[in-house]
Amino acid sequence: MQIFEAIRSDLYRYTRSSDIVTLCRQYLTNRGFNYMVWHRIAQSNNSVVCRIARLFLSLKMRKFGIQIPVETSIGHGFYIGHGGPCVVHHTATIGNNCNISQYVTIGATLGKSASIGDEVYIGPNVCIVEEVTIGSRSLIGAGAVVTRNIPAGSTAVGVPARPIDKARQHNFITNRWPPAM
Repeated sequence: MQIFEAIRSDLYRYTRSSDIVTLCRQYLTNRGFNYMVWHRIAQSNNSVVCRIARLFLSLKMRKFGIQIPVETSIGHGFYIGHGGPCVVHHTATIGNNCNISQYVTIGATLGKSASIGDEVYIGPNVCIVEEVTIGSRSLIGAGAVVTRNIPAGSTAVGVPARPIDKARQHNFITNRWPPAM
């Protein structure tokens, strides 16, 4: 049941809806959502289902250019903007209601990769390198190279990325999961 809840949360982030017709439409037309459906199913406890899903996931990796290993810890409501391509290291941790844009790389050469908080927006062409922490409700601007920790609620830009403000709220995270009652 946890897998279905995760798929439902991802769908809600894309469409603000979670009915079966919307699920089918998004699965057929949205590469990021399609990939995440198989990613979530591949985390199943059922070994047969898991193996089949991992096979489909490897095909989707090649077809869409999205490389997020099954071992990557991803919270509810994950949104891949513009359908990738993107690369995420298997040791990365991504919180709830996060967005990543096209051409994002979250990697590590030695050991652990990044830990990303909740409601973080990562813009296009961002590289997050090694074991850094990006605090919740942060925004990483396009083309940034993150090599140091980013405090919660910050906007970080540049090469290397540095926080430029902490007071402003960004509105890039929409359709948060769970929906407000």
